[in-house]
Amino acid sequence: MDTSTKNALSKVPEVTLLFWVIKIAATTLGETGGDAVSMSMNLGYLIGTGIFLVVFLVAVFAQIKAKKFHPLLYWTTIIATTTVGTTLADFADRSLGIGYAGGSTLLLALLLGSFFIWHRTLGSVSVSTVSSPKAEMFYWLTIMFSQTLGTALGDWTAGTAGLGYTGAALVFGGLLVLVAAAYYWTNISRTLLFWAAFVLTRPLGAVVGDFLDKPLGAGGLALSRYSASAALFAFILTSILLFKHRAARTTH
Repeated sequence: MDTSTKNALSKVPEVTLLFWVIKIAATTLGETGGDAVSMSMNLGYLIGTGIFLVVFLVAVFAQIKAKKFHPLLYWTTIIATTTVGTTLADFADRSLGIGYAGGSTLLLALLLGSFFIWHRTLGSVSVSTVSSPKAEMFYWLTIMFSQTLGTALGDWTAGTAGLGYTGAALVFGGLLVLVAAAYYWTNISRTLLFWAAFVLTRPLGAVVGDFLDKPLGAGGLALSRYSASAALFAFILTSILLFKHRAARTTH
């Protein structure tokens, strides 16, 4: 199979700086959008999770059925994972009463379990191998777990650990800088570094989202969840439409 055919079959984007910028914006939107539905609309975490879970399943089904990479569809699915991750983590942490530490531990176990089964089943967890429906199912399930873990981890760091939203953002931002440095100056597995960065962008987005919409007394800016979500959505849509997005090359 030649390179052009491989690229045509790949349905995940090439990992570039633009990818990470949109990913962080999408995770922030997941926090503000999830909170808008579950809290501002007073629907609660369980109903909010149900709504976003349906959106997530529909988006993943469309993504798997697609014959080629579609930027709008891909990022819609990513946003769906961040919103369901927000409400699901809040439901586990607050409604079920297991707390941020318990929720983060449970979700970390689920994420590691997903990686383990994915690797045992297909032999690799690299995004360059995501070229079959089975691989895509593992890919999106793993992403959903990572987004949910990120929400719990962000809330835990900002709240229970007492760092606040700004402090937590600096911590996760600093960890991302270390991952980037490791990418450029070490021989650490690129697959490991990709997933480390992918997981870390979620708590960063979670604490930034909370910083935008939480009350002033809680350390936030008290912005409207609706306006913050609309601004983030407009930024993501503009980035998708204005810049060229290429599919990643696949390996077999």
